[in-house]
Amino acid sequence: MLNLYAMVLTLIVVALLGVSIAQIRKVHTKADYLVAGRSLPAYVLVFTLLSSWIGAGSLFAGAENAFRNGFAALWQPAGGWAGLLIIYFVAPRARKFAQFTIPDLLESRYNTAARILGTIAILFAYTAITSYQFRAGGDIMHLIFPAIAKTQGTIIIAVFVILFTALAGMASVAYMDVVIGILISVIGVIAIPVLFGRIGGWAGLHGALPATHFTLFGEWGLNGGNGLRDNREALIRALEYFFPTFLLMIGNQSMYQKFFSAKSERDARIAVVGWVFGTVVLETLIVALAVVGSGLFALSIMPTPDFAPREIIPFTARHFLPSFVGALLMGSVFAKVISTANNYLFSPATNLINDVYTRFIHPDASHKNVLLVSRFLVVGLGVWALLQAIKLESVLAKAMYAYTIYSAAITPVVMAAFFWRRATREGAVACLLSGTVITVVWDSVKSDFPRLISERDAIFPALIVSAVALIVVSLLTPKPNREQIATFYE
Repeated sequence: MLNLYAMVLTLIVVALLGVSIAQIRKVHTKADYLVAGRSLPAYVLVFTLLSSWIGAGSLFAGAENAFRNGFAALWQPAGGWAGLLIIYFVAPRARKFAQFTIPDLLESRYNTAARILGTIAILFAYTAITSYQFRAGGDIMHLIFPAIAKTQGTIIIAVFVILFTALAGMASVAYMDVVIGILISVIGVIAIPVLFGRIGGWAGLHGALPATHFTLFGEWGLNGGNGLRDNREALIRALEYFFPTFLLMIGNQSMYQKFFSAKSERDARIAVVGWVFGTVVLETLIVALAVVGSGLFALSIMPTPDFAPREIIPFTARHFLPSFVGALLMGSVFAKVISTANNYLFSPATNLINDVYTRFIHPDASHKNVLLVSRFLVVGLGVWALLQAIKLESVLAKAMYAYTIYSAAITPVVMAAFFWRRATREGAVACLLSGTVITVVWDSVKSDFPRLISERDAIFPALIVSAVALIVVSLLTPKPNREQIATFYE
């Protein structure tokens, strides 16, 4: 049985490397490497958007949430679903803009300072996201090969992803995602009825888990040990998961980079429709897998000394499914983690090469020079993400930290660029600076404060301050001139 799991992982690694190597010969220019030559059709965009969004954040952080709170964990992906409604209208505008990165957009709409601050915020957020992909991959390695410690597995996955990402850029990312998206969708649909049958259906699941796992707010509404439900407190906790996901979705650079890669504005809009359907189905499947797996885990008597709640989906694949289906599910989860790590490692490397190196250091760099430096930057950022991964304790906590930095700093100024003509460069700078600083500081010091604060995510204080800064400073400074907003409104 163990050989089957190892065989599936080996086949996936070989397939991923094959796709990447096949794309290397197509990479000749900066546009080829960063945005796939702006050639991606709608069907490829659907799967690459889906695969870049659903990674360890859903399969490990979301699963950890579901293990602790049951179906109330759907509050987290629901933020992404709501964000997709806005993205439908933003996608064709983003393709029309047709640059390389979000800081490109920020400088065009605001100024150079906005570009630099946006780059810094993205580096913090995306290396954090990459770090828990590495950790999730290490968990899977340990489940399949117990002799490999989780930290060792994390290092192995990091080395593989760094090399893989450095090879062919966006083209390898996008076409790999088509295969992965189809694979995990099919296996997820097959696994759910098998698991429900094993636990005894809906009645058996209810019998295995606390009643709170089937309520709107899960465990969030329980005050201490008295068992009383405070719906206001529960709603706040739920929204602390909803809003970071919502705001990350509508401002996500990785997503915009895919739109910049589209063949046309029409392809970008069509892709969003498919993305909506795929995201709702897949993330609901993931939460259901985690909840049913939690029920089976609660009923099992096997020794699990080093089990972590974030591992519930690969653990379920390894122990509660028929070996062939379990191996395919484990392999699908592994491939999704690799794919997402690839996306979020590649994206900040794009920022450094496009928003720092060719913008300020070497504007006349040749295509060969740009590709070489890009690959060195991928390695450097990958090492930074690996250092974070080794120290990581909770994937869920790390995910919310990364989402919040991006949500409070980047998303408000991106949305203002498209929808608020009055937003000024001074207001954007104030928003970017306050959102980043408050989130980083809050995460660093909150453990020193009473429980009321220490358990809180930074999303509301950081978002309120950054949004107010954007609005107030913009209204107190001169309006942007017509040329500055022409690209976004004409």
